[in-house]
Amino acid sequence: MIKFLQAATEEAVKTGAEVAAAVNEAATAVVEEVAVAVPNDMTLWELFNKGGWLMWVLLVLGAISIFIFVERFVAIMRASRLDINFMHRIRDFVVDGNVKGAVDFCHTYRTPIARMIEKGLGRLGRPMSDVQSAIENVANLEVSKLENGLPFLATVAGGAPMIGFLGTVLGMVQTFMDMSNAGGTVDMALLSGGMYVAMVTTVGGLIVGIPAYFGYNYLVARIEKLVFRMEANSIAFMDILNQPVQK
Repeated sequence: MIKFLQAATEEAVKTGAEVAAAVNEAATAVVEEVAVAVPNDMTLWELFNKGGWLMWVLLVLGAISIFIFVERFVAIMRASRLDINFMHRIRDFVVDGNVKGAVDFCHTYRTPIARMIEKGLGRLGRPMSDVQSAIENVANLEVSKLENGLPFLATVAGGAPMIGFLGTVLGMVQTFMDMSNAGGTVDMALLSGGMYVAMVTTVGGLIVGIPAYFGYNYLVARIEKLVFRMEANSIAFMDILNQPVQK
């Protein structure tokens, strides 16, 4: 009985060793096959090309988004520059009755607030409601200029991930088509093309969409801050006109 148990144990150990060796060999073959399909030394340019033609669409959208953000950022920063004593100088000119001097002083500043005040100075002598309307009209035009290009940035923020998702769907369709053409066999080297399209386009869409989203919200916040300053200065200007003789 003891000899029988020893023989059975030795046979089980031998069988287990053979199974382990077979599993190890199969795993090694799979790893080698995946390594062939996904080379470690692939450059970013090669990875970009793996994504297909949608990556070029995302590249163009990303380049335009960067240009719009930088251009709008510079424009908003320039529009926000204004001497803190600007309204004090305007008050002095108006109280002294030197309207032309106040207009010339506004010309030295190429900012929305200065153009707003200049338009209000040009309406002096008319009812206060007309002056207020003129200032508001200029303010609306200036805000519209500052928001130029932001709708496109918002569109990219929402559309780029959708384009990436479209690439994912197309990549999966390509993968299943390759499997069908191969007779249902799973070959990593064969399926890698569709998987590259699926994954790379998704990553590309997020890389373009996320910065565009944050950039859009940042610019909107800066514009809102500038609009608040414009409103505060317009109120200060109307107060000056209501008390022109006080110093």
